[in-house]
Amino acid sequence: MTKKVLTLILLTLFIPLGIVWVDPATAALPTGNRVKDPYAILRNSLPIDQKDLREIQHTLEDTSDLVRGNRWPAINQAASRSQFLANSGKDKIIQSIPNAERQKGEKIFSKLQDSLKSLNEDSSLKNKTAFLDKRRKALKEIGELEGLLLPEKFPYEIPKEFDALPRLLGRATVNIKTTKGDMYAVIDGYNAPLTGGAFIDLVKKGFYDGLPMNRAEEFFVLQTGDPEGPEIGYINPETKAERHVPLEIRAPGKKETIYNQTFEELGLYTDTPVLPFATLGTLGWAHSEQALDDGSSQFFFFLYEAELNPAGRNLIDGRNAAFGYVVEGEEILNELGVDDEIISIKVSGGSENLFQHA
Repeated sequence: MTKKVLTLILLTLFIPLGIVWVDPATAALPTGNRVKDPYAILRNSLPIDQKDLREIQHTLEDTSDLVRGNRWPAINQAASRSQFLANSGKDKIIQSIPNAERQKGEKIFSKLQDSLKSLNEDSSLKNKTAFLDKRRKALKEIGELEGLLLPEKFPYEIPKEFDALPRLLGRATVNIKTTKGDMYAVIDGYNAPLTGGAFIDLVKKGFYDGLPMNRAEEFFVLQTGDPEGPEIGYINPETKAERHVPLEIRAPGKKETIYNQTFEELGLYTDTPVLPFATLGTLGWAHSEQALDDGSSQFFFFLYEAELNPAGRNLIDGRNAAFGYVVEGEEILNELGVDDEIISIKVSGGSENLFQHA
């Protein structure tokens, strides 16, 4: 084991982030590759159940490892299969789209068929750049179709004990301007409505503008959100008390969101959250070492390091809530430190999904 790897592992085990660390040797880490593309994670975490469209999506996403290994016969086979699945599953997919959106869906699906045909034809040229560009276009069109399939009513129940907290019932996008450059992030209120709601609420209040990075651990996390003065979180001006947000995590296959319990406490040792800490720029909500429900305003950017994620798992999943992903500009995270600050965070879309109980 290299000195760098050993140092990184020790950092991960002993730097507190409001969670209880476990010995990685006993963590029952799952085997297999981890999806690290934030767009793929966001697509897969949508609350939809259209198996035909999902199969096309996953067939395309699964070519990532094939492309890295230059396995062009398998790539050709996957591209051909994607086109076949689209052609054979067209009627089911179109019929699953609500009537009001069906005409729009038909136009998008027609574009998708053209994209998959072109992808299939060009995959034989063994041009990695061209293949990835066309695959990106096809996956974008799949994402647009999946957006038409989202339920009109928010699909998950939020416990009444949290009625006083803002909630994001859908997704929002934010522009993050820092002293080292700009980033663009997607905040997922489907799978973290209270965490995403608290964040977007504070963004709209201008809470984060001008705040420094109050913690920077190389290869681990970059944290901000600690306001000036003695307070360590957001003080509700009406109650004069610090607003607390519960730990909030969704697990695959579970009907409802899990609140104020870690995966370790529930025995879900090998499960991966619907929103995993799996890529550079995963946004996570911080809480203290003493409690799971005292996160208030501080959040962190996860600095993904492959050597810290053996067998596709890390030690934050199931112990902290992820609530979104930086999808553009994430490379500047490796340049930011405690001498830097958030210049501003602005909501660029989805603010209509933020709700507050009267």
